[in-house]
Order: sequence, then C-alpha cells, then structure tokens
Amino acid sequence: MNRRYDRKKTGCALILLILTLLFGGCMGNSKDEDITQESQTKPLITIGFSQIGSESDWRMASTRSVLEAFVAKEGYSLIYNDGQQKQENQIKAIREFIDQDVDYILLDPCVETGWDSALSEAKEAGIPVIVYDRCVKVADDSLYTAWIGSDFYLEGQRACRWLSEYLKSIGYTGEVNIVDIQGTLGSSAQMGRTDALMDAVRLNPRWHLLGQETGDFTTAKGKEVMEKMLIKHGGNIDIVYCENDNEAYGALEAIKNAGYGIGNDFRTREMMVMSFDATREGLKLTEEGSIAVNTECSPLYGPKLKNMIDALEAGQKLPAKTYIEEEQFSHFDAVNKVRIEGKSYEVTPVTDAIIEEREY
Repeated sequence: MNRRYDRKKTGCALILLILTLLFGGCMGNSKDEDITQESQTKPLITIGFSQIGSESDWRMASTRSVLEAFVAKEGYSLIYNDGQQKQENQIKAIREFIDQDVDYILLDPCVETGWDSALSEAKEAGIPVIVYDRCVKVADDSLYTAWIGSDFYLEGQRACRWLSEYLKSIGYTGEVNIVDIQGTLGSSAQMGRTDALMDAVRLNPRWHLLGQETGDFTTAKGKEVMEKMLIKHGGNIDIVYCENDNEAYGALEAIKNAGYGIGNDFRTREMMVMSFDATREGLKLTEEGSIAVNTECSPLYGPKLKNMIDALEAGQKLPAKTYIEEEQFSHFDAVNKVRIEGKSYEVTPVTDAIIEEREY
C-alpha cells in the first residue's frame, strides 16, 4: 500500500487544525487568500530518481527530461542520483530513497537482473517504483508498479528489415559481412537489438556476423572496439551495426582514421554504418550519409512519467507495461517503409527541418 495516501490525509488534517487555531477568529479572509494559503502549505510529492549514468547524449537528454518535469512549481521535489553505470550504486540509491521516506521511486536500471532485494525493500516500505526505459527481470512483477519504455527487439527488427529491403532496392545479392558493436551487456537495449540482429543473420544465408563486442554505449569504447574489428577483419567488413549513436560516432572516427570509405558501395570496400537513438547529432550524420539508417529510441520520458505519477496520486491504476511509439530515419529514400509481422512502419528520409525540430 502506498503510504503517500496516509501521509496526505494526516498532513491535511494537521494543516486544517493549525489554520483553524491561527485564523479561526479572523473573518475578513477572502476565498483567494484561502486558496493561496492552501497551495503554500500543500506538501511536495517527493521523488527518488535513480539514473544509470551520463554515458551518452541519449542518457543526458533522458535525465534532463525527467529533471524538467518534476519541479517544485508542479508540486514535486526530486532527489537525483547518478549510478555511474554500476548496479551497486543504483541499489544503494534505492535504499537511501527508502531511508529518506520518498513518495515514489523512478528507476532506469543499468541491467535487467539483480533487483529483487532492493525492490522488495521498497515494496515493504510502501513506496511505488516505476521502472522506465530499460526493463528489470524479477521473480515477482508486483515488486514494481509499472514499466514504460521502448520495444528494443522491435527496434532491431526494423533496422535489420530496412537493411534487407535496401539491399534489394540496389540489386545487391552478394555476401554481407557484419560487425556488431553492442551496448552494455545485460541491458534491455543491448539484448533486444543484439537478438534482432542474430535472428536476422540466421534468416539470411548471405549475412555473416564477423564479430561482436560491447562498446558500452560510449563513443570512446565504440571507437576502441571498431579499431580492433578493423585490425582483425579489415576491408572485409560491409556493415557496422552500432547499438547507439555514441558508439556510431566512435566507429566512424575509427573507420576514417584507418582510411576506409563510408557509404553503400561494398564492391569498393565502403562500410555502411547503422545506428539507434536518432539524436540530433546522429540525425545530422544520417542526413550527410555517414549513418545509413537510424532507428529512434526516444529519451523524452519526463512528461510521461509525470502523467503516471499524477494518475497514481488520483487513485488510478497503471498498466503493467507501456511501449512508446518511435520513428525510423534514413539517408536514402529507396525504402520508405518496412513490414514486421504484418504491421507497416514508415522510414523517413532525414531533412534539415527534422533535425531543427529535434529536442535532443
């Protein structure tokens, strides 16, 4: 049970008692003054926010979105903790939030497993936990109130289907050699995007996965992994499947430094880079052709999370899982849609207007 409701009742009763004692004899107060006094004395809703870290442009945009949504003028007090990409830091933060008696906890988990104990403690304390972006895998799903985020496997499916359709559109029927710069191992985003690629490789006999290694969703590690891939496989690489934009930035730098071309002409040993996130910088690189296709993963969760907590405050029940709608962008206009399990998804060529409108 959420202690927030008990505290609200107790708090309101105390406030009414104090106001009655202080102002009971004053008959001249207007209705507007009463409303002002009530708003000034209404306690703020306290949110404990455990973020993975600040490893990428996407992550920083996600953090900013949440911080901007939960502000005092909206009735919130937010306690922010940067986990620095370590699960032990996030678990420690959850326990500190419990000790601080927060009303709600927001968790973007660095990995899927290992949360049972901390979430059990939050449940026992009566504090609702909303998990967002990445998922958690626990023995009892009632340990958290709700999850909202992306379908990472679908993102990967859309990217791989685009590649398949694009190769058909240019009449390429040769072998396709792929390297995969994975995200943080064990994270929902990494597992979904990696699994989709692995399944696509199994379904396409001419696709070959030359290598896989984690780039931890960072530019520096993405560059390091790409350098190793180039030493090992050299000009045999056709496709570089980067599991986020920051990894793509690093991979592009490594490819250029090694003297290889970037594009779609595999016969001249150009390498095609694919990415996820569709950040403003990522879309700029997509427009210029450095990134061929960029599948969106929106970081703008702040307003959505606020709506969820507002609903809980109003006594409403949240759906257990909510998937957000996302787009897909390409440098090329040869493929304008992809079809996954009977459903069609649009692919939009990047323009200056799209980049200008991007919030992150």
